[in-house]
Amino acid sequence: MTKKTKIVLTGLSVLVLLLVLVNIVIGLGNQSIQGDVSERQQVIAQTMQLEALNRQLINVLANLALKTNDEPLMAVLAAAGINLQTAPQTKPPAK
Repeated sequence: MTKKTKIVLTGLSVLVLLLVLVNIVIGLGNQSIQGDVSERQQVIAQTMQLEALNRQLINVLANLALKTNDEPLMAVLAAAGINLQTAPQTKPPAK
């Protein structure tokens, strides 16, 4: 082997080593990002599960407030943005 060939092969070896190190660093970064994404997906899934329960709870509280005419409960629901206005009852037309 000539000296020029040894230098070229050594340079290529160093380049391959650097590329391997870059690949390792990128892989570690991807694992960290995947962990964050996984946590966010779990939070979203739990939120979706709780949304149905929240709706049921609001419906029960709203119905209770309307049936018992509970002003403090109506105020709490109104403060949370829940409108308890019932449709105005219209009289049937006279015949």
